[in-house]
Amino acid sequence: MTFETWAGFTLASTILLIIPGPTILLVMSYALGQGMRAATPLAIGVALGDFTAMTFSMLGLGAVLATSAELFMVLKWAGAAYLIYLGIKLWRAGGSLQAEARTDRSSTAKMVAHAWLVTALNPKSLTFFVAFLPQFLDPAGDFWTQMLIFQMTFLTLAFVNAAGYGLVASRARTAISNPRTISLFNKVGGGCLIGAGLYAATARSTP
Repeated sequence: MTFETWAGFTLASTILLIIPGPTILLVMSYALGQGMRAATPLAIGVALGDFTAMTFSMLGLGAVLATSAELFMVLKWAGAAYLIYLGIKLWRAGGSLQAEARTDRSSTAKMVAHAWLVTALNPKSLTFFVAFLPQFLDPAGDFWTQMLIFQMTFLTLAFVNAAGYGLVASRARTAISNPRTISLFNKVGGGCLIGAGLYAATARSTP
C-alpha cells in the first residue's frame, strides 16, 4: 500500500464520517439531553459498531478475493457504481436534520450498547464498506495487512468524529443543525462519493 492510497482513504473517510446519518443523530440526541458525559461512551459504541461492520465486510471481501480475482474486480465495478449512486442521492438531499433531546437518564453501558447496535446492525453499513473498501485495496498486496491499516484508520476517525459531534451538540445545537451547514456537508460528501466511484472506474480502465 502506498502513502497516497492511505492518504486518499483517510481523506475520503473523514469527509464521509462528517456527514450526519443515523449514528450521528443518535449521538446528538443523547448529547442534547445528557450533555458532555454522553460523548465518550457514545463514541466508543460507534467505534465498536464500525469495527463489527467492517470486520464482517472484510471477511466477505477476503473470501471473494481468495475465490477469484475476476470476481473481485466485478465487485469493485459494482462498488464504484454504488458509490456514484449514493453520491448523487446525497448531493440531492436536503439540509434538514432532526435530533430530539433524549430526556431519559441512561447509564454509560446503555449508551455504549445503543450506539453499537445502531451502527453495527445497520445493513447499509455492511453494504457501504463492501463497496468502499475495495476501491483502495491492492489485490497484489497482503490483504489482511491492508485491511488492518484501513480498519484502524477508520475506527480512529469514527471515534473522534462521534466524540466531536457529541461535544458540539452538548454546547451549541445550532452549529450542527443549521440547514445550510447540513446541505454543505451533504454536497461535499456526495461529491466525494461520486469522485471515489469515478476514480475507481478510471483507474481500472488504465493499463
